[in-house]
Amino acid sequence: MVYDVSETLLPYLKEGEKQEKPIIIVDSREASAAPKVIKGLRELGAEVRTEALQKGDYVISDRCALERKTVFDFVHTLTRRFLFEQLFTLKDAYPQPLILIEGYMPLIYKFSKINPQAVWGAMFALAKQGISIIHTTNPKETSDFIYTAARQEQVFEKRVPVVRPAKKVETLAEAQLFFMAGLPVIGREKAILLLKTYQTPMNALSSVDRWADEVHGLGPKITEKVKELLTTPYKG
Repeated sequence: MVYDVSETLLPYLKEGEKQEKPIIIVDSREASAAPKVIKGLRELGAEVRTEALQKGDYVISDRCALERKTVFDFVHTLTRRFLFEQLFTLKDAYPQPLILIEGYMPLIYKFSKINPQAVWGAMFALAKQGISIIHTTNPKETSDFIYTAARQEQVFEKRVPVVRPAKKVETLAEAQLFFMAGLPVIGREKAILLLKTYQTPMNALSSVDRWADEVHGLGPKITEKVKELLTTPYKG
């Protein structure tokens, strides 16, 4: 199939007589963390609504939501293995998810704990999975991009922003995986390894002292964090 690029882009380049305000739904935690972005969106004319979102930082249509990370946050989440799980969950809910990386990308060469090639490799892996990557250098560019994207979705495509709930656990196996993945620094991949090794969550938890020896990739530090969670008395 051949697309006419000029025909695709022209409607977005033309300014309509009436500036319709796009609605952008923002996660309440993101709104607190990125006040400059929120201020910029409002100054551009967007109607910003904040609420606690289970997935994504910005919802701009029924098919499109964004996760915003600073360059530092992006690298930090790579070291803690949260990023892929977070974005794949977003992809489950929205057919066209995006990750927006804000900041000066050459900073990745300043981090001592992670190889820059790992950053580029992660970005390539996300792109292969259908997760689009947008780069902005500052909050102003971030506001401009989100506002423009929201207008394209809502004004020209006639779509409305829809907050999609977290996917419900449908099977016992999914419930077991969800439970194990919620342990400190475990995540989906390690949860699968634990369940394959010990068969049940109960067996895995009762064998926590042997994880470092019996499960590849689970060292003493991870084991100690999980043991701390399991053995520390609750103080509500």
